[in-house]
Amino acid sequence: MKQFNVPNIYRSNLISAIKNKRKQDDKLKKDFTPTLLDFGSLQIFLARHFGFCYGVENAIEIAFRTIEENPGKRIFLLSEMIHNPQVNRDLIERGVQFLQDTYGKQVIPFEAITKEDVVLIPAFGTTLSIEKMLNEKGIPTEKYNTTCPFVEKVWNRGEQIAQKGYSIVVHGKPKHEETRATFSHASSHTPTVVVNDIEETIELSKYITGEKPATDFYTEFKGRFSEGFDITRDLQKIGVINQTTQLATDTQAIADYLKSVMIKQYNLDSSTISERFADTRDTLCYATNDNQTAVAGMLETEADLAIVIGGYNSSNTSHLVELCEQKLPTYFIDSPDRIISKHELVDCNWQTKEQRIAHGFLPNKLPVKILITSGASCPDAVVEAIIRKLATYFAAEETVNALIDQLV
Repeated sequence: MKQFNVPNIYRSNLISAIKNKRKQDDKLKKDFTPTLLDFGSLQIFLARHFGFCYGVENAIEIAFRTIEENPGKRIFLLSEMIHNPQVNRDLIERGVQFLQDTYGKQVIPFEAITKEDVVLIPAFGTTLSIEKMLNEKGIPTEKYNTTCPFVEKVWNRGEQIAQKGYSIVVHGKPKHEETRATFSHASSHTPTVVVNDIEETIELSKYITGEKPATDFYTEFKGRFSEGFDITRDLQKIGVINQTTQLATDTQAIADYLKSVMIKQYNLDSSTISERFADTRDTLCYATNDNQTAVAGMLETEADLAIVIGGYNSSNTSHLVELCEQKLPTYFIDSPDRIISKHELVDCNWQTKEQRIAHGFLPNKLPVKILITSGASCPDAVVEAIIRKLATYFAAEETVNALIDQLV
């Protein structure tokens, strides 16, 4: 896989050494057990896969290279480059300005930019209308487009099944940048609708079976279907694609449910299902799959708590928290500063984004066993900083340094 030129401020000698050793020992990625960092009274179990993915490293490389190559020019980002506060803060400190917030609300009007400016498209991609507007202004989008190749793969798959006459159901968070971009691309080719979860999918299916009156659809799914969508016609032949950072199991459950509805509604079997339902399993992102599978493997280890590290508006990170919470006490933090002391930590609720102080998050026992993972947009340097901070509470700082020396 391609190696990217990512600034050293995001790298970690400790984490790089661990990842390299695991890669050498498990070239086929069959072993999803965590890596034990044994500091005596503190035992940390690192997930097999975590941190920067291909798409994130690609975006960061393009962004920092763009800054270097365009001194004196105004450089804008359509929205956050990735959902990581440190990376976005670093870009702002280097003069990059955001045109929109993460939900598409305008921060700087598009009228303020000119063909002399540089506009970066974030890793999530953007809508066709915004891309067209930039091109009409004379702003080249191809050179400064950091859209993740795996997001583009979803768009391409959507276009392929659209050409075969399928409408598209997008599994994604309706307000998320990537979902908005994927919806835009899909709906340019075929009727498209967005569902957030399995509950909404079940309600959508009732329009396929006729259990709900067609007129209700336009109210229930307002703002989430393409122009001209005809509920009586456009759900007779469908395929499912997804926001790549969703839970893979959730996307599969949605696809399986809709498939079962189509089989029953049209009396299909394995030889005829493709007449009504497209197989789109290949749109699931490899990094999302690997990180979620690694968390499942990590959770088989007996532990006292889990810490998940990443941006609070990061979809893929939130799902890692969701998985961990099903098994044991889990804390969602974005930096070592969130750990106030051995007794207090600022935790973020992955659903509401509300923050609270968690008292007594470390158990009064030895050894303390902690599971740790991070989202696809979280720098390894942040993970190491959090490990080091935890180690200070157990007088294990020198053990961390010794481990780095041993691995390197």
